Amino acid sequence: MTIHIGAKKGDIAPTVLMPGDPYRAKWAAETFLTDIKLVNEVRGMLGFTGTWNGHPVTIQGSGMGMPSLSIYANELIKDYDAQTLIRIGSCGGMQDRVGIRDVILAMTASTVSTPSRGIFKELQFAPCADYGLLAAAHSAAVDKGTTTHVGGIYSSDVFYDERPDLNEQMVRHGILGVEMEAAELYTLAARYGRRALAVLTVSDHLLTHEALPAADRERSFGDMVEIALAAAFA
Repeated sequence: MTIHIGAKKGDIAPTVLMPGDPYRAKWAAETFLTDIKLVNEVRGMLGFTGTWNGHPVTIQGSGMGMPSLSIYANELIKDYDAQTLIRIGSCGGMQDRVGIRDVILAMTASTVSTPSRGIFKELQFAPCADYGLLAAAHSAAVDKGTTTHVGGIYSSDVFYDERPDLNEQMVRHGILGVEMEAAELYTLAARYGRRALAVLTVSDHLLTHEALPAADRERSFGDMVEIALAAAFA
């Protein structure tokens, strides 16, 4: 057990999927895993371990934002020896060619600030995905026929953004979408020699102001989870 994860040693699988919402973790575990077991409910941040096609998998909520994800990713890596960590979550589209329900595979994650910023000081560290996971996820998405985009995303440290000038520069420089966690996940994976990837469903769009209806979210998010699982065990 750790401060924030109540699982026992051996309860956490080497492969961990990390949605921000703990109830999305519950839905994904019940939908895609078999023989599931609740392994964490500290502070309501639910985590489940089960199997997918015979492979052990943990799905652990991370909370919103990089500080929250950093807590769970650090403990999963350092205390439970997680080897592969894949963020599954929603994002906002930032390019005209990116549509609602599309999947974004984050090759890189730009950011203004992360919990790790103090380590690098003046260095502008460039966090990136594990190439093997990225390539496998793209192959899985193509096989499923899911419209998928591969490229850079922006990990924001605020949800209610008041920097339209910064968003304009993100769009200008080809950033595909915005979310709140991947940059810190990629940084921690680099630090500890682990594999990491963010597989994101576009649920709303900063340019068109479209939003995915609540009734359609489950089906669209299901594609994302299946791609993440296929990539993890390719």
